Amino acid sequence: MNVLIFSTNVAKPEQVNEVQPVLSAVSSIRDWNIDLEDCDKILRVVSNDLSPRYVETLLHSAGFACTELEY
Repeated sequence: MNVLIFSTNVAKPEQVNEVQPVLSAVSSIRDWNIDLEDCDKILRVVSNDLSPRYVETLLHSAGFACTELEY
C-alpha cells in the first residue's frame, strides 16, 4: 500500500462530507482521512495504484484545492 499526502483547503466537517462521496467512489482507494487540525488540512489517501494527479483532479472537480506534498 502507498500513502499519498496532500495539502487541501478542506477546513470544515461539512466540507469533508462533500469530499466523502467523491473519494469513496474510487474503488482503488482503500482508506482516506483529512486532518482538519493541521494547518495544511492534510489529506492522506491509501491506495496501491493511484496517481497523485488523479486525486488532485478529483478534489478540484469537487471545488477544493489539493496539492501533493513531497515527503
